Amino acid sequence: MSDLLSKHWLKTALAQSLTKPLTHLINFDEPLDLPGYIEAGGYMGATKALKEFSPKEVQEIVSDSTLKGRGGAGFPTGMKWSCVPLPEKRNESCTDCYLICNADEMEPGTFKDKYLLEGVPQQLIEAMIIASYAIGANKAFIFLRGEYFLSAQRLQTAIEQAYQSNWLGRNIQGTDFSLDLHIHTSAGRYICGEETALINALEGKRANPRAKPPFPQVSGLFGQPTVVNNVETLSNLPHILKHGASWFKALSPKSDAGTKLYAACGQVNNPGVWELPMGISIRELLYQHAGGMKDGLTLKGLLPGGASTDFLLPEHLDTAMDFDSIAKAGSRLGTGGLIVLGDKHCPVAMVLNLLRFFAQESCGFCTPCRDGTAWVVEILTRLEQGLGTQADLEQLNDLCDFMWLGKTHCALAPGAVEPLKSALRYFNADFEQHIAQGCCPFQAENQGGHHG
Repeated sequence: MSDLLSKHWLKTALAQSLTKPLTHLINFDEPLDLPGYIEAGGYMGATKALKEFSPKEVQEIVSDSTLKGRGGAGFPTGMKWSCVPLPEKRNESCTDCYLICNADEMEPGTFKDKYLLEGVPQQLIEAMIIASYAIGANKAFIFLRGEYFLSAQRLQTAIEQAYQSNWLGRNIQGTDFSLDLHIHTSAGRYICGEETALINALEGKRANPRAKPPFPQVSGLFGQPTVVNNVETLSNLPHILKHGASWFKALSPKSDAGTKLYAACGQVNNPGVWELPMGISIRELLYQHAGGMKDGLTLKGLLPGGASTDFLLPEHLDTAMDFDSIAKAGSRLGTGGLIVLGDKHCPVAMVLNLLRFFAQESCGFCTPCRDGTAWVVEILTRLEQGLGTQADLEQLNDLCDFMWLGKTHCALAPGAVEPLKSALRYFNADFEQHIAQGCCPFQAENQGGHHG
């Protein structure tokens, strides 16, 4: 609330505002209400957008900033927006345009958006006003993960405050722009994070991904132009409009502009989320911010961007955490959440745990995903139980190809096998040991001996 704005707290927040724009106003105990958010500099970006720039000019500013999507794909935000026809160029069949915030954060190892939703909900509302204005949308939705109860509560309170102060509704702040914003609570499936499955779910249909093209920017929600952006992506907009594209690009020493919410979990001393310049090294994130490996462990491998990315090894520690550098190392930045594996933990068991999740969350629409993920789980379970054979390893490699890009209806199955493919490449000796010893060698070691 506004009474949280003590001189000390406000001074500290303002000092961080230019280096940690996304998180400098976060307060988890009680987020700022609308007057407090405005007092701390909020809604300046939205005011500039609505009163100083045309929608096309806002799009150009965001394009100039080179902001890329923070939901995993890293697609340029301005380019995505540019595919939506502006009101003056829409035909008679185009009666509406929609903005959807993808807050269905269900990727294992990813928990960054939760911090923004709970800690500074007014920031997301301001961001959605800017994005809606830029694409000519008068209706917007926050598609929220069903388990995020506190996020839903705080967002709803913030939305009500925004309506009461005419930051939502008709003729916002005396302008010609109007916007209605609604929260839609997800039914709780991972596949809803795929933007077209999300749109189907929002329409009340089964959450199956749609065939593309047409893309949502042309035919999305109810057949109308629709933009789907991630929470973190949108949250950058107030600051880009407030400070300019050049400022945003200068935040990062790398080609990928801005800051990033990086996370770490697994066998680390200090799991959490940190806002850091885009392109810091894996080493800095792991050892300076996540506190390094737990006592007695050394790094065996890590997933750099959530559960659906390829393993990287200790030799990759000096790789920059940006889209291009991680790709060159053989993985994906994804959501920027490290999942860290120590040398005394089993990579086969870790991959099995991830594949169980993906098998459960498959929508079942296409055979490679529906049957392939379940088949992989069956084989990995045999290996962990000491019942695997060499033929199983060959079968796993075949399944990785069977479920790869271009052979499935969406990217769930290819993402599911990314950790498996890389584990088979980097940790093949561990898979072989499971077969040779007739058990999981890590379990045997922990039990003080071997068993057949």
